[in-house]
Amino acid sequence: MPTTTDFLDELTWRGLIKDCTDVDGLRRHLGAGKRLAYCGFDPTADSLTIGNLVPIMILRRWQQAGDVPVVVMGGGTGLIGDPSGKSAERQLMTAETVEENIRGQRPIFDALLKPGAGEAEPIIVNNHEWLGSLGYLEVLRDVGKHFSVNVMMQKDSVRERLMGREQGISYTEFSYMILQAYDFLRLHDDRGVSVQLGGSDQYGNIVAGNELIRRTHVEPGSEDAGPEVFGLTTPLITKADGGKFGKTESGAVWLTADRTSPYAYYQFWLNAADADVEKFLKTFTLLTEPEIAKLMADQADAPGKRPAQRALAREATTLLHGAEAAAQAELAGRALFSGELAALPEALLAEVMSAVPSSDHAKSSLEGDGADAVELLVEVGLAKSKREAREFIGNGSVTVFGEGTGRKLGEGEAITPGDLLHGSMIAIRRGKKAWHLTRWA
Repeated sequence: MPTTTDFLDELTWRGLIKDCTDVDGLRRHLGAGKRLAYCGFDPTADSLTIGNLVPIMILRRWQQAGDVPVVVMGGGTGLIGDPSGKSAERQLMTAETVEENIRGQRPIFDALLKPGAGEAEPIIVNNHEWLGSLGYLEVLRDVGKHFSVNVMMQKDSVRERLMGREQGISYTEFSYMILQAYDFLRLHDDRGVSVQLGGSDQYGNIVAGNELIRRTHVEPGSEDAGPEVFGLTTPLITKADGGKFGKTESGAVWLTADRTSPYAYYQFWLNAADADVEKFLKTFTLLTEPEIAKLMADQADAPGKRPAQRALAREATTLLHGAEAAAQAELAGRALFSGELAALPEALLAEVMSAVPSSDHAKSSLEGDGADAVELLVEVGLAKSKREAREFIGNGSVTVFGEGTGRKLGEGEAITPGDLLHGSMIAIRRGKKAWHLTRWA
């Protein structure tokens, strides 16, 4: 397990440092005792997407190194909206929506920052606690006077919006930097937080927080350097092929099971490209440098077995959803590959097959001589015509999955109640990849 003095070395070999306000100073700071670092998360939805996993994993490594991770849930800043990375004004959310989103996100931090032996419990706070009671005159006098509008206008997210005359930027979103800086000030003064972590798009806001702390603690003209506070950001995660990380054909990958199931989450990592898997192992798992090096050596020796992707999927899913969910997801993947679908619980089977085309049928049509397989293949779109359906069946390319590993349909054979999985479903595969799930009631 890393110690407090090698936290930066840990991030360096993993390629997870983009900017730091003072690397040497931070290294000395970390060697002087238990420290607190925070990262903020605005509740723009009732879950977080996989892109938010990067700073959470940095907090986890901070915790693993023996220090205290602090999560700031943006009950206050979420009412305003961060303009970073946005080309247009955000739609303001109601206070009730923000609170609902905070409740939805909370289990993510509880899972990913669950302390191991000897590790500190995370501190999770809501910045509405202090932002909600701020008065307008108080902000202008005690906070706003420390900010230069000239400097604020140079921030990328502000400058880009100012150049877009059609959109522009409201005073509300323009002020977001002040609120985030004030978060750091209050966390520093009230709780002793000395480090702010975040993505590279937050570096300007982080520096502003450092400056606000210094200016509120040092008299003008003094040579005192002020409190020791630091900021550190992680790079934007990109894919080797230039595609956007965290996006699939079905949409974003989320960090709660109601949005992205453990099986779908596992499959996302399992499908990582060979060119990306080492970087993902370093970023999204707690595996050590020797362990990752061995996996990559195994990958080079047997790329077809994809040991690196399998380890990535297992480790990442275990961290978020637990070992049992990861084992079930792995079982489901093997069952789909081998055809042993009957071994899966009904709910998991439905989940595994949720991405394939499906249709509903009358169970009574399976009685007697059974359902005509040729007609069914045409009806569900696995064949364009009866002639084509007969050809597929004749050359042995149609498999019906019931008990065991399924049976290949022979000429003249029908679909019968014996083909039902859990008494309600029949999975049909044409060739190696064309699946269709039929539901019978």
